[in-house]
Amino acid sequence: MTSTPGDLLSVLYTSTARAPFGDDELRWLLEQSRASNAARDLTGMLLYRGGRFVQVLEGPEAAVRALIERIGRDPRHDGMRVLIEQPIEHREFAEWTMGYQPIAETTGVAPAGFRDTFDDLESRDDPSATLRAARELSLWFRVRQRRAGADAG
Repeated sequence: MTSTPGDLLSVLYTSTARAPFGDDELRWLLEQSRASNAARDLTGMLLYRGGRFVQVLEGPEAAVRALIERIGRDPRHDGMRVLIEQPIEHREFAEWTMGYQPIAETTGVAPAGFRDTFDDLESRDDPSATLRAARELSLWFRVRQRRAGADAG
């Protein structure tokens, strides 16, 4: 990536899909996002489950802000909320123009400590809970990607 560390911004947002995304729609969205992000020096991850998006975008501040503004106007999204916005020294997702991890719907009782919704991330009462959850999601995503790569190799 070509950005200098001093101008990097990371934003985590959530939104609700106005209509459910199937596999084909998600595949198309990812192809489009990856090409666009590569051209703008943006990286990040996208989680989608049950009609909800959680996305981390990182890169040059102006490019991140422009994309967040565009996503906010995108008719496919509703209720977009930026939960974390912070300058960063290094990228968490430097190797991905848009990492993606589908999250399967659970059918049984969730084990203690398991996050099965994103609803609590939108609480403004405890911003540190949002930051902790975002870091947990980031770590979970990176571990799953490494395991997938090891399994393939």
